[in-house]
Amino acid sequence: MTAVTAQPATMARTYRIGTVSLLLLAITVMLGLTLGLQTRDQFREIELSWTGYSGGVEQRGVWISSIRGYLGYGGIIHNFKNYVLRKDEGYFEEAASQIAKFNSVVGSYLEENIGPAERDALETIAATIGAYETGLGVARRAIGEGLPIARIDERVRIDDTEAVAALAALESIWETNRHISTQRILAAVERGDRLIWIGFASLAALVLAALALGFVLFLLLRDLGAAILQLSSELTARRKLEQSERRLTEVVEQSPATIFITDTDARILYANRRFEELTGWSRAEVEGETPHFLQSGDTPDDVYEDIKTRLKRGEGWSGVFRNRRKDGGSYWAETTIMPLMAPDGSVQNFMGIGEDVTEKRQAREHVARAQKLEVVGQLAGGIAHDFNNILSTILGATYLAQLDAKPGSDLAGEIEQIDIAARRGQSLVRGLLTFARRQPQKPQPTNLSEIVTEVVRLLRASIPASAELTIRDVKDDVWVLADRTHLHQIVMNLCRNAAEAIGTRDGIVEVRLEPAGSDPGQGLEPRAGGWVRMTISDNGPGMSASTRAHAFDPFFTTKPIGKGSGLGLAVVSGLIDGIGGSIHLESEPGAGASFTVLLPATGRQQADPAQAVVETPRGHEHILLVDDQPAVAGTLRRILLRLGYFVDAYVSPETALEKFLATPDRHQLLITDMVMPKINGEELIRLVREQRPGLPVIVCSAFTHKGISVSGAEPHILPKPVDPAELGHVVRRLLDEAGGASG
Repeated sequence: MTAVTAQPATMARTYRIGTVSLLLLAITVMLGLTLGLQTRDQFREIELSWTGYSGGVEQRGVWISSIRGYLGYGGIIHNFKNYVLRKDEGYFEEAASQIAKFNSVVGSYLEENIGPAERDALETIAATIGAYETGLGVARRAIGEGLPIARIDERVRIDDTEAVAALAALESIWETNRHISTQRILAAVERGDRLIWIGFASLAALVLAALALGFVLFLLLRDLGAAILQLSSELTARRKLEQSERRLTEVVEQSPATIFITDTDARILYANRRFEELTGWSRAEVEGETPHFLQSGDTPDDVYEDIKTRLKRGEGWSGVFRNRRKDGGSYWAETTIMPLMAPDGSVQNFMGIGEDVTEKRQAREHVARAQKLEVVGQLAGGIAHDFNNILSTILGATYLAQLDAKPGSDLAGEIEQIDIAARRGQSLVRGLLTFARRQPQKPQPTNLSEIVTEVVRLLRASIPASAELTIRDVKDDVWVLADRTHLHQIVMNLCRNAAEAIGTRDGIVEVRLEPAGSDPGQGLEPRAGGWVRMTISDNGPGMSASTRAHAFDPFFTTKPIGKGSGLGLAVVSGLIDGIGGSIHLESEPGAGASFTVLLPATGRQQADPAQAVVETPRGHEHILLVDDQPAVAGTLRRILLRLGYFVDAYVSPETALEKFLATPDRHQLLITDMVMPKINGEELIRLVREQRPGLPVIVCSAFTHKGISVSGAEPHILPKPVDPAELGHVVRRLLDEAGGASG
């Protein structure tokens, strides 16, 4: 009874175990089926999401990009307008080809299952392009008729505003669809992640019953995890690449150097912000252009040929250009041009990098200019002594010849021409000395009217007959406070420049003198004594803005080689500054030039009475003359002899000193050069005055010497070339002051 009972119980347990096993198996199978189905559905969802993105949204993105390309720079509208403007059949054919391709893209797009908004946008764009297609035929017929561009443009003018708006709307719809697809992918990935955790929990509970199923599911989940990990890695790498590109763009944009990139035809594809700031051209203006617009014309053509040759060989080039700005100005750029190579070794682009070195170059130019000035100073010192000795001989001989020539004769005219030429040489040397700061100013009351009259008289015989030199509105004497020699040089240079500007054409050089009041402006301080305005104008060819800007620069000249030193106006400007006045230039091309000079006025009563003497005074005293140049010594001796003096002339200071010491009381005046061998002028004066302390002395020198250290009265400095009349006045004055008898 017990065994029977046990059997049914065992059977029942077996049934229960079997049932439980079957139930467990059923649950395992159902769970496996459920997890398998969900996994399959999840993979399908990911597949569908990705397929929908790559096959739908992505493809539409490609079509939209193509449509934008056909509407953008280099597209249908661009080529259409170029065809109308340039009438080049190449643009017509390109536009027609692009319209055909555009219609193909739009047709493919419209065949897709798209919404009404997309379809409306596509049809709007297609309608506008259809209008351009129609306009091409109209334009071709109008061009064939020879109509002007303005008439053609009126016939084919098309408003593409709606097309641009439709393209923007189409891109907006695409962006929205792309966002939805992306969100769908992300949601599928997120659900897959949750499914993994459910699988792990189920496998932990049913590991013994569903080991095989769990193993398979594990493999499936591993692949899914790998896919998710790969997708995550790709997204991370893409973000890093975008950040790297953004940083690179910021570096290029904020670079202190100009950077531009061109294609292999040298057409600009990109220019950075510094390029825009330095050149003045915007990116929109330079894109598609070659860098030719930067050329100033200073660089020889063979340099550009060398650049092209090097770039074709894949080599870089470095050098300095003077480039042109949009506003017409220029700048210096230290430039490096290099090829950008493709992975296969071919040249795919060119890049130019430029550094603005304008300030550095200007600094070097200032140094070079200072060195030039130093050289001029040394040159002036070298030539002053020798050349002024030569001029002293010429002026002295001319003076003596004038005394013997019959007034109004041909000989007198020829002698006057020699005198004019010698004085022009004298003016040139004084200009060099002034420019080199070796000729100080001696301001004194000077009759400007007299200076102008004298200059006009001298120049009339030397300028072309076509140039009329006149003095206007000068009725009375006009007195200014200035160095007489420098004032003569100012008027001479300005009048001669005006006459040379007229050249062989008929023209007028006009000089005006007038009071300018106590406050003339032009940056000058008000002055109680008032100012005098001198205007020297001509009706010659005038000057450009560039020439006016450099007119007073040292060594700047527009004259042919050998016709001008470039120092004339620079010397004039320096002399006027030394006087305390100002000079202002007004000129336009074809309208002549006008120089306005403001000089400090003074009263006539302050003038040097010696200037009123007309005839050179005479005498019969004994004079000791020493100059190591025989021609100078001989000329000065002849002048003094003609004035009645007894002259002992020597070219050796040692011999002169020996003769003087033999008879110390014989001479009433010493005239000596300063720069002489063995015994210079200062030492000779010192030795002579040891015997004759009160002996008057005249120093004739190419330089103005200050502070000659000798005992007794300070020697009178008479600059070379010596003016014979001035020599006569000075000799007579010093002898009279020393108590000598006049002749």
